Amino acid sequence: MTDSRVRSLGNIIADSLELSNGYADRLLKDVPAATFARLARFVRQDSEVVIESNHPAFIYGHLSLYAPRVLEQIGSSTQPIPASFQAVFSKDAICVDDPTATIYPPMDLVTSYFKSQHQILVTALRQAPDAIFDQPNPAEGRMGELFPTLGSLHTFYCCGHMMMHLGQVSAWRRMQGLGSA
Repeated sequence: MTDSRVRSLGNIIADSLELSNGYADRLLKDVPAATFARLARFVRQDSEVVIESNHPAFIYGHLSLYAPRVLEQIGSSTQPIPASFQAVFSKDAICVDDPTATIYPPMDLVTSYFKSQHQILVTALRQAPDAIFDQPNPAEGRMGELFPTLGSLHTFYCCGHMMMHLGQVSAWRRMQGLGSA
């Protein structure tokens, strides 16, 4: 008899990723494409104040870079990362205001790539054998020290990293007057 509480590591990670994916979808509710790549702002004493915090374009684009990385490391195929993503969404990129919509890719491209790659990742995680997650993390330096195995690294990418950035979208929504999602 199999204990129904025993689950593969991939399923455990995928459970949290699916929760994060649902939250990511809800956070997009009522976000206009015109403000997707804009820093939050509000008016105080007849003066506009810009909040230098990540906007949704940067967050969804940045998170989009990690699904293909995890897929590759667990031996699954992925769609190529759009060429326009790497420079503006990398971990070293700085989020900037894009009032003319010329810096960041359009909202529909960013969100469709984000969604498709993370759904592919959920499926791949659920099919991955536990042995994959026991492999050493190939990263050097601090990331290798913090997350010594692929399992610990992918748990961070699919759970903590994802929710940390989605929390930024939640705060951005409130600053934009969109309320909670």
